[in-house]
Amino acid sequence: MARVYCVANQKGGVGKTTTAVNLAAGVAKAGMRSLLVDLDPQCNATTGLGQSPTERHPLVDCRPLAESYVETNVPNLQLLPGCRSFQDIHALAGLDPSRTDLVAEHLAGSLGTFEYVWIDCPPSLGPLTETALASSTEVLMPIQCEYFAMEGLAQMIEVIRCVMGRPDSRLQFGGIVLTMHDPDLELTHEVDNEVRDFFGEIVFDTVVPRDIAAAEAPSHGQCVIDYAPRSRVARAYIELCQEVLERV
Repeated sequence: MARVYCVANQKGGVGKTTTAVNLAAGVAKAGMRSLLVDLDPQCNATTGLGQSPTERHPLVDCRPLAESYVETNVPNLQLLPGCRSFQDIHALAGLDPSRTDLVAEHLAGSLGTFEYVWIDCPPSLGPLTETALASSTEVLMPIQCEYFAMEGLAQMIEVIRCVMGRPDSRLQFGGIVLTMHDPDLELTHEVDNEVRDFFGEIVFDTVVPRDIAAAEAPSHGQCVIDYAPRSRVARAYIELCQEVLERV
């Protein structure tokens, strides 16, 4: 059975999509069959891998999901591209509740050919994120090492707990990763200590540093591991992949 990671945080700009893309690529490079699902209407995960958004989102289209998988430039990594259609965004976001149930069933029953699946969620706590959580086995939450890192986190944790409490839920807390880590800033150390004191062992040992390479890579349609393999941020994502693979 695939390990399905929902990469989520209600706050934007925390490195959520960058983390989803590079973990998907890193795990694929380790030889695991991997799928990246773009559920964010901004479609940054799609364009960040050099692909184009679709006219209709595969999760609300009538075709089997397997027909919509796109090969990427990373071996073993396939992409379920995102869509910017207002009609499909409304359907995915739960304005049509019956469609949302179908999306969850579609996701849950169509991922068996992969070992790892990564779902890049929009920066919100809406029904689309809840649908992704309900379809996942684990949730991974990136947290930015800045002043507002903890703001709204209680709401996010509450949504996760509600999904975990459903009778048919498989969801577990896969971990928290600290992003945009700058060891020269006192604030970074304060946030790091506060998050680790509060959440304990579910926080990954690896931290993702602030690095311009992470911002440049998507404009070249590459993960940062390929774009700048010797950069600090690429090494960090490789180490984070190793931690993910070691957690059972």
